[in-house]
Amino acid sequence: MVKAMCDKQKHGGPDGEGIYADADNNLVLGHRRLALIDLGPGGHQPMSYNNGRYRITYNGELYNYTEIKKELAEAGCTFKSASDTEVILAAFAAWGTNAFKRFNGMFAFALWDSETATIYLVRDRWGIKPLYFAYTQQGLCFASEMRAFASIPWLQQENKNWPVFVLAYGHLPEPVTTMQHVKPLPKGSFLRCHCKTGQWDIELFAISSYAEVTADRNLAIEQVQNTLSAAVKRHLISDAPIGVFLSGGLDSSIIALLAGGHQPSGLKTLSIIFEEEKYSEKKYQNLVIEKLACPNWQETLTEKVFQQNLPGIINDMDMPGCDGINTWFISKYARESGLKAVLSGVGGDELFGGYPSFSRIGKVKWMEKIPSAFLKTGRYSGSKKLKRLSYLSLGGAKGIYLFLRGQFVPASIAKHLDATEKEVWQVLEEEPLQDRIAALSAGNQASWIESNYYMQNQLLRDADVMSMAHGVEIRVPFLDNELAGLVQGIRSDIKYSGSFPKQLLIDSFKKELPAPVWNRPKMGFSFPFTEWMQQSEFVKDTMSKSGSSSRASFEKFIKGDMHWSQLMSLLLLNVKH
Repeated sequence: MVKAMCDKQKHGGPDGEGIYADADNNLVLGHRRLALIDLGPGGHQPMSYNNGRYRITYNGELYNYTEIKKELAEAGCTFKSASDTEVILAAFAAWGTNAFKRFNGMFAFALWDSETATIYLVRDRWGIKPLYFAYTQQGLCFASEMRAFASIPWLQQENKNWPVFVLAYGHLPEPVTTMQHVKPLPKGSFLRCHCKTGQWDIELFAISSYAEVTADRNLAIEQVQNTLSAAVKRHLISDAPIGVFLSGGLDSSIIALLAGGHQPSGLKTLSIIFEEEKYSEKKYQNLVIEKLACPNWQETLTEKVFQQNLPGIINDMDMPGCDGINTWFISKYARESGLKAVLSGVGGDELFGGYPSFSRIGKVKWMEKIPSAFLKTGRYSGSKKLKRLSYLSLGGAKGIYLFLRGQFVPASIAKHLDATEKEVWQVLEEEPLQDRIAALSAGNQASWIESNYYMQNQLLRDADVMSMAHGVEIRVPFLDNELAGLVQGIRSDIKYSGSFPKQLLIDSFKKELPAPVWNRPKMGFSFPFTEWMQQSEFVKDTMSKSGSSSRASFEKFIKGDMHWSQLMSLLLLNVKH
């Protein structure tokens, strides 16, 4: 079964395979390798340490592994390889679970201690790398992708509520998955399971803090400059070819310029352009490319190529989500251009206030005070915005998120799923559990919501699964522990104020950035989706075979009365079913 699980994830680890079995403890560890550090046999996994007491199967990168390795070596630890994997093992042998909070990187790993017959599942503090698990009477099972569980017969029960979440959120918010017994390990936590007794627990090792400690704007700018530059330098560590996604927007331009400063020769940038002028950011990309004077791979994405690949892209999604197609294509081009790792600007909007939610959150907090019964009357309105007002009756973070970004309101969801509106409300109230963020400033509440819903469940999941579909790794320097921790601690009135969204970030790199890159309306990384999907035979065929509500929605989409992301949610519902 583990071999079959590995085969299901071969696309993400094309460079090798390893399996370790311990019959006495009914343990099997499997691994598919994407080689980026120590490309030779020294990086093979599952890897052992301390005469075989510890073994690990690990996905990700530890960006501060050289510093940790030096400290461990000075304490007497010995190393056989140049890999960061062995550093994780040595750190655990020396410090136990306290080692996890010292790791600056993106990671998901299973670490086995044969002496105590204990296995640890560990996921990084920002949830950049996915890690799913199920603990049933048959034991503990885990993997990096949901599709891997297809070979486990006792885990095939579907979560019947997942379509509700897809139509409400456009994705599945953690801890929801498509399978009844499989859940994501919470970010910044580890699961500890004693194999002899069957006892297990989950413990947090990292918690984000919005303590507003930096009150000097000039100091904040200096710290952002230095810390982000250092983060980009750390993220460039690789023994395989590495590049940068360059959309032409603020975040990717800053990452590219900083990377070019640390790696003036050999850095390659990747960009997508379109024949449709209103969607193409070629002129902004070119301004950065000219300043870098480095190789650039600029690929023109045509409607024909989009139509040819759309069914395969949906199959690669692993779990349904209404976005990520752009990430699939840029990852495809990264692989074709010879790259195995790329830096991305994900996280900049969430940390520095780049979304409309940051300017709207004040009004939303006022509207939250309206009695719940009155909020729910919004569902009877003819206005889409007033209909979504009813979501605020859920209260807290998820109510705000669904009001700002929700795909369909419960009444519409009920029609599409042949359910009652009451049943839909009940599902949405149960998961995810509410978090207490009321004590945060309005701006930090928006940051928390965007980070823990949109970024966590849409952007980071897309980045991982769509890049791994091509055997490419996406790295996100804005979520470096030191940088993200620093920004979260900047006082809100300094961090979110200014004439432009992300004014603090702009001012931190104004000297490096070409002025047109930041002095323009935000465009985002989008495609001519509406036009292309209206012409897609795959979309037309799928929707024609769907229920009457979905067919009616497709007619609205053809007339221009529905956003492409809403149609994508309906398309995924019908494809997955």
